[in-house]
Amino acid sequence: MNIKILVSLLVFFSASCFASIDKQASQKVITASLLKKFSKDSNKKELLALKKEVISYRGKSVPALVQVMKDGKYPEKNKWVATFLLGQVMGKKSAPYISKFLAHPSWVMRMASLKTLLALKGTEYKRSFSTALKDKSFIVRSQALDNISKLNLTSEAPFVWQMLYDKRNYYNPKAKKGEKTASLKRTNLIKKVITTVGDLKFEKAKKPLLSMIQKSKYEDIFKEMDTSLEKITGKKSPTGSVDIKKRYWSKVSLASQTF
Repeated sequence: MNIKILVSLLVFFSASCFASIDKQASQKVITASLLKKFSKDSNKKELLALKKEVISYRGKSVPALVQVMKDGKYPEKNKWVATFLLGQVMGKKSAPYISKFLAHPSWVMRMASLKTLLALKGTEYKRSFSTALKDKSFIVRSQALDNISKLNLTSEAPFVWQMLYDKRNYYNPKAKKGEKTASLKRTNLIKKVITTVGDLKFEKAKKPLLSMIQKSKYEDIFKEMDTSLEKITGKKSPTGSVDIKKRYWSKVSLASQTF
């Protein structure tokens, strides 16, 4: 082999080798720097600067973000931020990893996972969202409901309807801790459930809603039932008092019955 060619090849491979080493070193430096910053109990200004830094590194920030999400030693608000940033940096490719945190022991991580998957339009995780409707955390159940509603996951409507029968979505303002009574009150989550079945046009909810809207004990959710029935039936409720609307829906109910 010509000596000049041999020298050129040696120079080329040496340069490639050093470039690879420099790249690895650079990645380690970036990861170490980000992990140090994520370990701090940062204020809003510091977190904003950290977000900008992560986005500027793009894919090179991923190892640090993954480490923060899975390691319990980092502050929860930073783990929350890391989850969102991973979705922002990697896009849909991050969804399979983020979805694993739907079953995380911390409600913060379950919540962050739901919100990030919503931003990523992760409709493929619809059944996981329905499972989260039974989460032990009220705020997680509410977010799962938002995911299903905003992504228009009509196939999950039956699971949404089932939330009406979950006692955890009700409260008793007068009961002492540990006391069980029948005087349960509906939370705002129940209003969201009624609204959502309308958004999803859940046909099987029509008959029970037509019955419920006539009863005084459901007056606190009358507005939501009225709106949902409009969406499910495609009919416009008349303007006017509650009694006028009730009479209208009574006629609709009678007309829909088969003999």
